[in-house]
Amino acid sequence: MNVKVEALDQHKVSVGIELPAEVVQKGFKRAVARIANQVRIPGFRKGKASRKILEMHFGKEAVEAEAKDIVINESIEEALRQEKLVPVTTPEVKDDKFSEAEGASFTVTFVKRPEVELGEYKGLEAKKENPEITDDQVMAQLKGAAEQNARMEKAEEGAELKKGDFAIIDFKGTVDGKPFEGGEGKTYPLEIGSQSFIPGFEDQLEGHKAGDDVTVKVTFPEDYFVDALKGKEAEFAVHISDV
Repeated sequence: MNVKVEALDQHKVSVGIELPAEVVQKGFKRAVARIANQVRIPGFRKGKASRKILEMHFGKEAVEAEAKDIVINESIEEALRQEKLVPVTTPEVKDDKFSEAEGASFTVTFVKRPEVELGEYKGLEAKKENPEITDDQVMAQLKGAAEQNARMEKAEEGAELKKGDFAIIDFKGTVDGKPFEGGEGKTYPLEIGSQSFIPGFEDQLEGHKAGDDVTVKVTFPEDYFVDALKGKEAEFAVHISDV
């Protein structure tokens, strides 16, 4: 086997491999044996069918593909061991020739594992930091943890919606009297003041209570992400289930 390694850049290499005809011939014999042991052909015991019979049933291309798989994979492994190369990407194989009479030649391209040389690291000193943590920083973290673990509870009966409250709502929107895609929802938790809905929507729910039905009228912004709704006036029938 003849192996030639060419560096394409700092990490990528091309490995050219040439094989004599006898290696390809042995590959075909092993391919025939492998296929014969995997299939059943009427009139032949498993593993006993000849190459000619297999080519008649499965085609010459199938036998050649199996031989090529055996020869190329094994020769790549051997070449990598010989040249002490370790791929970190899947090798790309381009075969130029694969013949029982003339041998085989192909090229393998991949990114190799980089060779790392350690610099001087013994005796290095590092400055030790002693950070000061203030009471305000501690309280900010505690507040954040409390908010993350907070549970949503129903407000007292008759409580009116205000900024920071959550309204559990059912809503159905129409434009020009017709419903539109994405304009309907059930038991949606909407935080008043979050500005997560169309501008003006949440403001019109403030002061209302659980059980109220509210008609909300808004105008879609000109830069709305749905072209058909840009600048359109919409009306939403909203039912407030809970506060």
